[in-house]
Amino acid sequence: MEENTQSTEPTGRKPITEPDAVRGTRRLAREKVMQILFAEEMSGGDWKNLFNYVFHYDFRDEERDPKDDRLLTRKEIELLEQDAPINWDQDEKMFAMRLLNTVHDCRADIETLIRQFSHNWEYDRLALIDRIIMIMAINELQNFFEIPGRVTINEAIEIAKKYSTEKSGVFINGILDTALAHFKETGLRQK
Repeated sequence: MEENTQSTEPTGRKPITEPDAVRGTRRLAREKVMQILFAEEMSGGDWKNLFNYVFHYDFRDEERDPKDDRLLTRKEIELLEQDAPINWDQDEKMFAMRLLNTVHDCRADIETLIRQFSHNWEYDRLALIDRIIMIMAINELQNFFEIPGRVTINEAIEIAKKYSTEKSGVFINGILDTALAHFKETGLRQK
């Protein structure tokens, strides 16, 4: 008979066990990209440094600066967040990297388009999550021609429903529909 070496914590709760891994998807990659862009906006950090902490596939504890006690180990992060590790395919990681690169290359132009398409709304007063979701989606509409426009818009709406307000999906849908129509009229996307 095997002896159980796990003990309960003083609180009477069972110890935290490692969660099962989840298979990565493009939607999950989009969510992680949104989290990176949000963290970058809030911290002023660089997305390239944040990428490896959000996409756990390449976290190396030995790269951690021993003087920087703000960072947790991968295990500590997983246990604190109780987030299942994600098994990413190379395609999903490359999709996320491409999405982040093109967002940064085109961000100023995309923000100008959002200002143009969001009549009667001050851009800076829009929820940060909504702005980030729209930036990502408009970027996809402009640079990821292999993804149908409706798929991009639907993904953005679903992410907004999960991470933003109740009404965000409707607002984002309106802006992205306008953007898609504009891109079709100007010949950027095929009809």
